[in-house]
Amino acid sequence: MSESRLFSLRITVIASLGIGLVGCGSFDSASNRVASMVTPYKIDIVQGNVVTREQVTAVKPGMPKAQVRDIMGTALLTSIFHADRWDYVFTLKSQGVAPQSRRVTVYFTKDGVVDRIQADPLPSEAEFVASLKSPVTNPTAVPLEASPEMLQKYPPPSKPQMSVPPALAPVDYPPLESPRR
Repeated sequence: MSESRLFSLRITVIASLGIGLVGCGSFDSASNRVASMVTPYKIDIVQGNVVTREQVTAVKPGMPKAQVRDIMGTALLTSIFHADRWDYVFTLKSQGVAPQSRRVTVYFTKDGVVDRIQADPLPSEAEFVASLKSPVTNPTAVPLEASPEMLQKYPPPSKPQMSVPPALAPVDYPPLESPRR
């Protein structure tokens, strides 16, 4: 290859790379439009304690803190400055939906029993589960309950034969410490 041809090939490659790099800047708005049309799947993010309407109605004035913890779970926020107050905060972020935030505050008396409850409007457990999107639908899913015909295919397991262990002879172990003299 002649030297002038090699030089022109180098110039052509450098010019092509330069034009390509300059062209990338002009496609910036077009690539942003394409990227905005294609969005990745984002999972639902649940943070805090999910407190339902049923849980709040189960808590009654006069209940001790231990019972409240059994019903509603451990409070997300407790303060040493406000020992008579537990805050349950919950947020749910779903793709395409505005984030939901709910707060429940349980106030206790000095004796450690429930005085009152202040809460945002809460969903029932069924409403909360329905609000979670579960796009996975499998029409070929196997039913979780077996019909009597299906159960007849499999005989019940036989009971294993229990063998009686032989009587263990008493073992004489040496002392743990040597006698002192």
